[in-house]
Amino acid sequence: MKTLGIAGGIGPESTIEYYRQIVAGYRNRRPDGSYPPILINSIDLQKLPALIAANDLDAVTGYLHGAIARLSRAGADFVVLASNTPHIVLDELYARAAIPLISIVEATCEAARHRGLRRLGLFGTRFTMQGRFYPDVFRREGIALVAPNQEEQDYIHDRYLGELVQGIIRPETREAILAIVDRMRVRDSIDGLTTAIAGYHFWTPPLFT
Repeated sequence: MKTLGIAGGIGPESTIEYYRQIVAGYRNRRPDGSYPPILINSIDLQKLPALIAANDLDAVTGYLHGAIARLSRAGADFVVLASNTPHIVLDELYARAAIPLISIVEATCEAARHRGLRRLGLFGTRFTMQGRFYPDVFRREGIALVAPNQEEQDYIHDRYLGELVQGIIRPETREAILAIVDRMRVRDSIDGLTTAIAGYHFWTPPLFT
């Protein structure tokens, strides 16, 4: 039995969601009542966005590599980063990590391809919505990604960091984000949504993922 390492805390809500879903998925496949071995290294949420905002990607890589190395020393056989934003330096981490890494960007792309989705909206932090790491992966499968307009990006980014990662889920924020989705369906002809804002479960499969 291999042990999964989760580099979490970026943010806490998504870390909790990944843990719950991994355990649930494992138990669905193993009805004997057993649980999977999982290690979680919760890193500093404030430090990482500050480094990315300063465009100090070498420091971002070093910080995340240290988190992965600690999981490896603790016995993890492979690691997933429980947030989209750190994938901005995933290629550098691939080159330095001593154990395999799972890319949630590539996993999301595969899920979209499997569902036949061709044009997706992209929600997340500003770094995710404006970065190239999602579009570059999806383009290889012929899937287009569309980011919200600047005003919408600012709203999503601010609510994500100001509310959701603090465990605050407000109905009015949920409705405002749903309104952005509706506008993008008309304005940008999206047929699905990939989102890093774990905690707002507002999409309806198979249209949104």
